[in-house]
Amino acid sequence: MHLSITLAATLCCLCLQQQADAFSTLPATSTYSSSSTTARNAFSFPNLFQSKDVRRSELKEQILSLASDTKRGLTATEEQKEQMQILFAELEALNPTLNPLQKASVNGDWSLDYTTSDTILGKGGFPRIGPIIQNIDTTTLSAKNSETVQYVLFPVPRSISAELSPVNGKLTDVKFKRFQLGPIGFDAPDSFRGSLDITYLDQDVRLTRGDKGNIFVLTRM
Repeated sequence: MHLSITLAATLCCLCLQQQADAFSTLPATSTYSSSSTTARNAFSFPNLFQSKDVRRSELKEQILSLASDTKRGLTATEEQKEQMQILFAELEALNPTLNPLQKASVNGDWSLDYTTSDTILGKGGFPRIGPIIQNIDTTTLSAKNSETVQYVLFPVPRSISAELSPVNGKLTDVKFKRFQLGPIGFDAPDSFRGSLDITYLDQDVRLTRGDKGNIFVLTRM
C-alpha cells in the first residue's frame, strides 16, 4: 500500500508542469478538407469582398481540419505548425467577442483540439486517451483541466483546479490550487502560477495563447 502511494505521488509530481502548461500570454469530429487543401488555403490571398462571417467559417474549418490531421498537433510537421500559426492569427483578427472573460459563453467544458505544447500532448511520454478538457467558470473565478493518461497498462484520470484573477476582459492570471491523480490529491505549490489570454471566442471555438508562447485551439463540448 505504501509503495502504491509513493509511486502515485511520484507520478503526480511528474505531471504537475504538464497540467500547468495548459494555462501557461504571449512569448507563442466532423469531416473537413484534406491537409493539402489546408496548406493551399493557408497561403492564399483572402477575398476582399468576402464577409467576415464567411471567412470565419472557412478559417475554423481549415484549423479544425489541420488539428484533426495532426492529432491535436502531436504529429504536426514544421510546415503544418507554420500553417496553423497563420490560420490562428487570421482567425484571431476576426474575433467577434469583445472582452470574452465577461461573457457567459466562455463558461463550460471545452475540448482541446490543437496545441503546440509538447508536454500537454505527452510527446515522448505517456499517451493521452480521449479528450483533454478545460472547464471555465467565471461566476466562481475557477477553472479545471482534466484528462486520462495511459500509464503503462492502466488508464489514470488526472486533473488540476485553479483560481482565476482577471487582469482585463480577455487576460486572467491563474493560481493553481489542487492536483488530482486517480484517487490521490494534493495542493499545488504556491509558485505554480500562469495566465490565460483568450484571443478569440464564438459559440463553437475558443483560441488561447499561453505565457510560454504556446497556442491552444478549443471547441465547445
